[in-house]
Amino acid sequence: MIKSRNSSIVNMANQSDAVSPTNQGDPDSTLQSGRNVTITIQDGDSRISVRPSGEKQAEEIRLLGISLSGLPRTGQFLVCVGGVFFFYLMYGYVLELIFRLDGFKPFGWYLTLVQFAFYSVFAGGELQLKTDKTRRIPLRTYCGLAFLTVATMGLSNSAVGYLNYPTQVIFKCCKLIPVMIGGVLIQGKRYGMVEVTACLCMTVGLIFFTLADVEVQPNFDSHGVVLISLALVADAVIGNVQEKTMKAHSASNTEVVLYSYSVGFVYILAGLVMSGELMEPIRFCAQYPVYTYGLTAVLSATGYVGINFVLTLVKSFGALLAVTVTTCRKAVTIVLSFIFFTKPFTMQYVWSALLVTTGILLSTYSKNKVKMDAWIQKYTVIQLFTRQRRSSGKTEFV
Repeated sequence: MIKSRNSSIVNMANQSDAVSPTNQGDPDSTLQSGRNVTITIQDGDSRISVRPSGEKQAEEIRLLGISLSGLPRTGQFLVCVGGVFFFYLMYGYVLELIFRLDGFKPFGWYLTLVQFAFYSVFAGGELQLKTDKTRRIPLRTYCGLAFLTVATMGLSNSAVGYLNYPTQVIFKCCKLIPVMIGGVLIQGKRYGMVEVTACLCMTVGLIFFTLADVEVQPNFDSHGVVLISLALVADAVIGNVQEKTMKAHSASNTEVVLYSYSVGFVYILAGLVMSGELMEPIRFCAQYPVYTYGLTAVLSATGYVGINFVLTLVKSFGALLAVTVTTCRKAVTIVLSFIFFTKPFTMQYVWSALLVTTGILLSTYSKNKVKMDAWIQKYTVIQLFTRQRRSSGKTEFV
């Protein structure tokens, strides 16, 4: 703390930063203070919601059953960030590696079927470790949730067979676009200048990133753009539906994952059987069982463990920091994709990705304006008084 006659102003700035987790916004919902609300976080193709309490309470931080309470606060944060980066970078690498297998590209839906099976097994095992195993959400509701989950993940996986993986990641960063379009057309919402500017930045960035693909990719297929766009719309819808459902029934994350993915598995299996597209991928994967099923097991495990790190980050450090970390992770994923997997490159990728990043930052700011303005005010006030006291040679530290 800097000792000065105006220290009360500095203290006020510090108090403005003392905001509980429920006052911090996230990409899917604006959080209201003092109420039990739902934070929805998506990374990769996994989506889980967590319901923090209205008051920030000191509680033991456990990650995959391991207590982090013995670590200092900074250490806990670094463990969570390290886990998010490691497991989701692994997820992206393995997913792209699977589709590098010659002949696998048409089998995105079968990959999703196997992933749903693994997620169901993981969630079922985790549920057995819990005391309360009661299902709270009606099966009829899970039928709708499962359909949206299938659309989001299946279409996204299928798109990787037609698009550069970085292009798929860029598209998935831009969920704000269908959310805003739906808000205007369906609910008649009106958005502020910051949100409109964010949407425009994302739209222009997406267009030029895709045009770069068209220019440098000899086998570019517009079918992939259609698939990832539909996945983006489904992803925008599922956030609101899942939030409302979990809030209404007070269901646990594990329950939602178990039943959504189990019912979704049945949907995909039925679809593949009726379309006659089940046996061909089975025969293909039987030729490379270690490569296909082995890598899919790794893909599913990294996605499932990764979301646990994200949830711990949200509950312990707030949604704003979690969104910042996951956005940085996606940027690193794109860079590593170009490093590890040889593909044509143009500088148009760089500046169009920067436009999308600008849109993400503006969107994050619009949903966290009060808190971020408080941070800026705090930093500005502290720097101002530090410079004033140093210039007079009277700075004192305690």
